[in-house]
Amino acid sequence: MAKVGDMIESKYLKQGDVNDEMIVTIEKVGRGNIAKEGDEPEHKWMVRFQEFKKPMILNSTNIKRIAKACGSEETEDWTGKQVTLYVDPDVEFAGNVVGGLRIKGTPVRGSTKVKGAPGTALSDMDDDEPF
Repeated sequence: MAKVGDMIESKYLKQGDVNDEMIVTIEKVGRGNIAKEGDEPEHKWMVRFQEFKKPMILNSTNIKRIAKACGSEETEDWTGKQVTLYVDPDVEFAGNVVGGLRIKGTPVRGSTKVKGAPGTALSDMDDDEPF
């Protein structure tokens, strides 16, 4: 039987898409509009990994972790670099422990399992944003 997280589809990478720690390669960094159709635009920083078609929305913690892992605060230096993506069950949001995706710098040899199809292509990540 399916888990609730598997039943809720998202055009962005979510913790249900990642089974184990996995080494991923940064393909693109940019800003995309995450607002629902008809709402005011809401742009967030995102990263797309070669191993997934869906982008991951970045929060300030993961932005800092990628910069540290890649050894640069210039996002243009991140492309092609490998980082480890994993689910951290202790991530908090709005005062609740909800779990979430995290990135760490030292790639760890391990599984690269991905549940199901990686998702849909990212078309809303702006190419004209400086990165």
